[in-house]
Amino acid sequence: MAPAPDSSQREAARTLEILQRLREVEESILARAPEHDLEPSLDRIRAVMELAGDPQRTYPVIHITGTNGKTTTARVVESILREMGLTTGRFTSPHLHTLLERIAIGGRPIEAEKFLRAYDEVLPLIELVDARSAEDGEPRMTYFEVLVAVAYAAFADAPVDVAVIEVGMGGSWDATNVADGVVSVITPIALDHQHFLGNTVGAIALEKSGIIKADGIAISAQQDDPAVTAILAERSEEVGAQLAVEGEQFGLEGAEVAVGGQALTVRGLAATYPDLFLPFHGVHMAQNATLAVAAVEAFLGGGEQELDIEVLRAGLAAATSPGRLEVVRRSPTVLVDAAHNPAGATALRDGLQQAFTFTKLVGVVAILKDKDASEMLEILEPVLDEVIVTRTTSPRAMRPNDLGELAKGIFGEARVTVVDDLPDALDRAAGIADESGVGGGVLATGSVITAAEVRLLLGVTDG
Repeated sequence: MAPAPDSSQREAARTLEILQRLREVEESILARAPEHDLEPSLDRIRAVMELAGDPQRTYPVIHITGTNGKTTTARVVESILREMGLTTGRFTSPHLHTLLERIAIGGRPIEAEKFLRAYDEVLPLIELVDARSAEDGEPRMTYFEVLVAVAYAAFADAPVDVAVIEVGMGGSWDATNVADGVVSVITPIALDHQHFLGNTVGAIALEKSGIIKADGIAISAQQDDPAVTAILAERSEEVGAQLAVEGEQFGLEGAEVAVGGQALTVRGLAATYPDLFLPFHGVHMAQNATLAVAAVEAFLGGGEQELDIEVLRAGLAAATSPGRLEVVRRSPTVLVDAAHNPAGATALRDGLQQAFTFTKLVGVVAILKDKDASEMLEILEPVLDEVIVTRTTSPRAMRPNDLGELAKGIFGEARVTVVDDLPDALDRAAGIADESGVGGGVLATGSVITAAEVRLLLGVTDG
């Protein structure tokens, strides 16, 4: 007769069972319409939330939209709130390595068992709404809508004191918008996802302004186009929300390069906060942190209560933003950045010029075929001595030869190498950087997937 399994064996078997179920659930969710298929309707996600008892109304929400900087801003907001003793939920997208990264509780990716528990809670409701949709000849819920439903249920189950929610795309019709943010944050708005959101910055701003809700407070980054600020102001007035704009009611007073990041002085809504250490590089990251400080002030005291500066310092210092101008290896230095549009490439270029002094920087660039690759390459050309163009494993990846032709027209043929797969491209770039001596470095960029796959190749998997 075989001996009964001991507790460690039972635990291992249980862990294996959970991981197997998680894989099955992920496959089931991935089989749905992809998250970049945006439909102008909240009917399905609203129906599921109503059937679930509207869990998203059981905690206050800080809602974040914009074109670039959303995830970093969300992570900094959350880090400050956690330092203040609050239990936080955080929903961001896309993920770098695992689906669980998108839903964080207490600053850590949700545990697989808790994810599955929340999924099992909402699955019967999702299936009911899917069945109703099928009867009406409408599509079933999308990948992103399902994840939003799971996140909102998981945060209610935790329970959290506050949820920091990043939109997936846009604002008004984004599935996250079934929640009403007491604070709405708008990062810089630029052209991206035009086929869904509109072909002008104004049209995109109008869509994103939909997260500003009645009696809330909207916190906006300084926008390049004054028309964007005017649209946000009009929406705020329409719904009776307050609007605070960077450069007017609050702003970044100073940013100096420091070891491992930068030292900031931030003028908030309620006070000025000097000597803040931010462990990120680039003025765009400092501006994201400035938005985060104002958002926390708005949330905790309506923008009228000064934050405890020591708690604020600790919250900023503890913040992380994987895949954003991140050093993932030394000797040679390898940076990854998830820039995937011209505005992101501009912020990346400026951050490199402000914070790094490479004697030779080799780019490893892989871009998705629906992005403005030509403009991104033009923006990055001044900071890259050589560029190796390649592709990720994404089916949406641009073919290396096509990207190479664009790059040669911008960099010149002598500075461009085409390598068919990312691991070989990274090896080639590291070799060139090594040969150039101590000042050589590698930058891998072009998409979130590029940053994620390079991190994985170098054994960096935290998200």
